[in-house]
Amino acid sequence: MKIGFNMLLWTAHVQPEHWAVLEDLKRTGYDGVEIPVFEGEPADYAEIGRRLERLGLESTGIGVIPAVEMNPIGEAREHRAAALKHIEWIIECAAAMGAKVVGGPLHSTLGHFSGAAPTEEERKRGVEFHQTAGEIARTRGVTIAVEAINRFECYFLTTMADLAAHLDAVGHPNVSGMYDTFHANIEEKNPIAAIDAIRRHLSHVHISENDRGTPGRGHIDFPAALRALKSSGYDGWLTIEAFGRALPPLAAATRVWRDFFPTPTQVYREGYKVIRSGWDAA
Repeated sequence: MKIGFNMLLWTAHVQPEHWAVLEDLKRTGYDGVEIPVFEGEPADYAEIGRRLERLGLESTGIGVIPAVEMNPIGEAREHRAAALKHIEWIIECAAAMGAKVVGGPLHSTLGHFSGAAPTEEERKRGVEFHQTAGEIARTRGVTIAVEAINRFECYFLTTMADLAAHLDAVGHPNVSGMYDTFHANIEEKNPIAAIDAIRRHLSHVHISENDRGTPGRGHIDFPAALRALKSSGYDGWLTIEAFGRALPPLAAATRVWRDFFPTPTQVYREGYKVIRSGWDAA
């Protein structure tokens, strides 16, 4: 098992001013960091990768589909083509950084709703998109970890059962699934059943409190989730994802309009202890 921390707590584009944060994450005990792939070019991420290597930190990537003009399940052919171009860029940036996994809700436009449940045609488009994206990822040595997010943020994939069925249909070794404690807190009845549903496809895990703040200071039962993960045989990344108000567009998208922690330091230092002690005790 490896413990990571998502840099979206500070920025959507890691820059030299964030090196001190990376250094303190390493001192805290983290094995790696999750780097947002929201802007920039592969060369930018290659430089981040070199910096992380010098620090002794590994990396994963995180991305989203930001606009309806690149919706993978959209009706317009040009929108679906733009989605493939966008995810190819994400994969290339992740590969340049040295990341083996890039995750996120890379299945539909974040925050876009049709007003109805997913149609069979949308499901078919989603499968075709990930089969093609999976081949792109395979050639770059990257695995896509598709994240089901709650019904307030999307309508396409919202539960572990939905995600597992989708990945069954995709059937590509480089397209896998992510479990996120925040989204599961909204959509799933218990972590054991949720993790059991996705286990055959599980390649990445986000540890996120119910308020997106400091793990262990909300009501999510992390010991139960960690026990379920460990007993399932999962041995990959456990990456903390927390959000504040530092990034107004992200704060608006995640409905974060008040502070949930006094400092980011509390989030990553206490969060590390929650994962380390919970895993060891599981």
